[in-house]
Amino acid sequence: MTQTLTPLERYADDFRATLGQGPGWLQQIREGAFAYFQEVGFPTARHDNEPWKYTNVDPIASREFTLAPPLVAEPAVEDLASVAPWCTVWHELVFINGRYSPSLSASPATHEPRAGLGRVVVQNLSQAMESHEGVIRKHMTSLIKPDYDGFASLNTAFLSDGAYIYAPDGEEASTHIHLLFATVPGGEPIVSHPRTLIVAGRQSKLTVIESYVSLDGSAYLNNAVTEIALEDGAHVDHYRVLLDHGAYHVGTTRVEQDRDSSFRSTSFATGPALARNDFGVRLGVAGAECRLNGLYVTAGTQHIDNLLNIDHAAPHCTSRLSYKGILDEQSRAVFGGLVLVRPGADKTDAYQSDKNLVLSDGAEVDSKPALEIYADDVICGHGATAGAVAEDALFYMRSRGIDETTANELLIRGFASDILDGVIEPLREYLGKQVVQALPRFRDGD
Repeated sequence: MTQTLTPLERYADDFRATLGQGPGWLQQIREGAFAYFQEVGFPTARHDNEPWKYTNVDPIASREFTLAPPLVAEPAVEDLASVAPWCTVWHELVFINGRYSPSLSASPATHEPRAGLGRVVVQNLSQAMESHEGVIRKHMTSLIKPDYDGFASLNTAFLSDGAYIYAPDGEEASTHIHLLFATVPGGEPIVSHPRTLIVAGRQSKLTVIESYVSLDGSAYLNNAVTEIALEDGAHVDHYRVLLDHGAYHVGTTRVEQDRDSSFRSTSFATGPALARNDFGVRLGVAGAECRLNGLYVTAGTQHIDNLLNIDHAAPHCTSRLSYKGILDEQSRAVFGGLVLVRPGADKTDAYQSDKNLVLSDGAEVDSKPALEIYADDVICGHGATAGAVAEDALFYMRSRGIDETTANELLIRGFASDILDGVIEPLREYLGKQVVQALPRFRDGD
């Protein structure tokens, strides 16, 4: 008879089974991370744990998730293209249930220059640890320490593979790079710990799309960690797309920027039953600038929590943070935005906003934008709003012969447009369709 394990025992059992994978220096990091996870467990929403105040992770902590075994047969490219943003001119790096798939990726890992990538390296981490060990050891776990919280420590404990992108100084990838993490659930709830490391050298330029999708909508856990380092003058456009329907998703992303670097991020989420987007940027040297945009659409009993932090640690830096939510039925959203201006970070220019369109009486949003300023001569501001579809705009459109469903759809698309307008094609068109399809009132033709 098979003995049922508790959730923590299951993680320990799976951890022991994966020991020995990777170089010795990584094993030490992994063992320390798992020891920390055993000590602290998952974060709780108790009153003295402000970052998790509005999000209860008990549905994750109380459930037994197991590492997925290797698939007997991988999904077809056509199946992936039906549930994920897909473009034949992008360079694809595909992971199935957390495992790198050479056959589904654009091309096998190689050290030779490739069309559109030049000398930019796009590999899975386990291979890159052999050819780029110095870069990886310098940056891996430097931005997200294993003791940041229970989720980050658990991800690091299971770190054996993932995505690796490295742009040498002066290199520009004219081809967009797509990191696709797809889950094919099995008979029991499974967990993946996706890991991504992106390093942009001086004066380099990258566009990276990081997507998470599901092929059947069953419950599973994605516990993802992404670290992005920009050296002097680097430019990175980053997209994070959550379409893993019915899943639990916890994503932790950290960005470190050097002098005169530029970082653009757009986050888009519609699918998960419970999602956490913990995104932090540190502007560490003068002249750095970042823009964080986000759009989330929730329905049913979905819950999405965006925790966003921009750390102005140097003078003459600029940041803009703009997130928008569209909420329907009994869903809930959380926005926690902090802009920190440290002592000496004079001439900081920062603004953040969170705007929400609430489509039903049962939906709820908790918004808490915040500024902490410890420097002089700065320009900083923030704002948050939540409201329903404007009745006068709806009345005007109805009076022009537009039916109510179409009028509501047009107004919702208009609300989302200023976030989507800056997105690259064909991703912009794809996400625009997802906005409406995520709302049952339009999907079902209600």
